[in-house]
Amino acid sequence: MGRESPWTVKVLTLFTEMFPGPLGLSLAGRGLANGAWVLEKVDIRTFAGDKHRTVDDAPFGGGPGMVMRADVIAAAIGAARGNGEALPLIYLTPRGRPLTQSRVRALAEGPGMIMLCGRFEGVDQRAIDEHRAEEISIGDFVLSGGEPAAIALIDACLRLLPGVIGKPESLAEESFENGLLEYPHYTRPQVWRGRTVPEILASGHHEKIRAWRLAEAEAVTRTRRPDLWARYIRNRNGLRPRTIRPGPAKDEGIRS
Repeated sequence: MGRESPWTVKVLTLFTEMFPGPLGLSLAGRGLANGAWVLEKVDIRTFAGDKHRTVDDAPFGGGPGMVMRADVIAAAIGAARGNGEALPLIYLTPRGRPLTQSRVRALAEGPGMIMLCGRFEGVDQRAIDEHRAEEISIGDFVLSGGEPAAIALIDACLRLLPGVIGKPESLAEESFENGLLEYPHYTRPQVWRGRTVPEILASGHHEKIRAWRLAEAEAVTRTRRPDLWARYIRNRNGLRPRTIRPGPAKDEGIRS
């Protein structure tokens, strides 16, 4: 079943010039040009009530930094929602729930989303509570503002939209789609600087290749992401988390 209207994302930001940014390039940019998705930019400063277009103030209780005002943010959200438009409101913040591929898929399957990009020390909590914003974090680190996080979340959703990615079947074996990290990839030349592509991949034996890829995906997940490994085993075998003993990590990696 096709969509009645394009997937729409409305970005509330102090820096509208940051969008579409990288979202205007490659497959995402082509999809934007072809109407597969729509981007609307909302300048938060236009909703400030004074001649200086002030959007922030000092925090109650003291402390460094400034906080974005509830009245200004609420006015921007109201304008973005229009006549009761049922788009989920997402606020990007380190205090939010960690973003998962399942949440990305759910957002991509919906009509779109409104994204609130904070700056300074953040947004007055009353505006977040008033509009029931869903607070999401893209990782255990801090950015200068919500815009880079918004671009990351939008990109993750766009890849799942019909008419954006080139080959939809390529999504099936990506990291997180089956609870595992993805297996390693190789291409020509078959021998490079003394490193050889695993022989099984050049064998043409598709069943053995599938088995090898699954084993590699399991191995990398077990060593790099014990949390995902425990969940994968629990879902596969019905075991409780306390029964899982993943091996020592050989490569900690960087979580984002």
